[in-house]
Amino acid sequence: MCSNRLFRSGLLGSLIIASAGFLTVAQTPSSERQFGPVVRAYLGYLKNEQEVVDDRASRHEVNIVYYRRNSNRIRALRQMAMQIARESQNDYLPELEAVAGDEFGLLFERPPRFQTLKVGEVVHANFRYLGVAHSGETFYVFARLDPYEQSELMGRVSQEVESASGSPVSGPPSATRVSTRARRVTPR
Repeated sequence: MCSNRLFRSGLLGSLIIASAGFLTVAQTPSSERQFGPVVRAYLGYLKNEQEVVDDRASRHEVNIVYYRRNSNRIRALRQMAMQIARESQNDYLPELEAVAGDEFGLLFERPPRFQTLKVGEVVHANFRYLGVAHSGETFYVFARLDPYEQSELMGRVSQEVESASGSPVSGPPSATRVSTRARRVTPR
């Protein structure tokens, strides 16, 4: 009798878990089903961020300018994340930052001129410029370099400077711009 009850409760638990998984898939928009779990999680995060901004606006905690700018930023990040995922065919996204032309000081101590940026260019050894996203206004989207990319870049730059000057150079290249190609990660 006891084992029969355990079997039924186990079966009921399995059905609940299976239906929860089905509901999660059913709630995912069809445009996002093509992506892997990491990209879908990031898109879900952006959806949650938009809900927070919407909620704050509904409570009149923020003004319309703040609301519009942050909603446009979220759309720009979403647009770029989906573009990266489609182009790379990988379930990986770097840490993305989107800034308007008047916000470059938020990312950079000495902001570069956004008119001269080239897609793929590494700026101040911390960010790779990914391009422009238009979503109500123009946002410049950057990927933060991971620590391995940063140390590899700094090592390569110091070797180039050392070979050009003939003497060893130490310290990070604070304003050096080096164009590098993004690493491609393929699914296994």
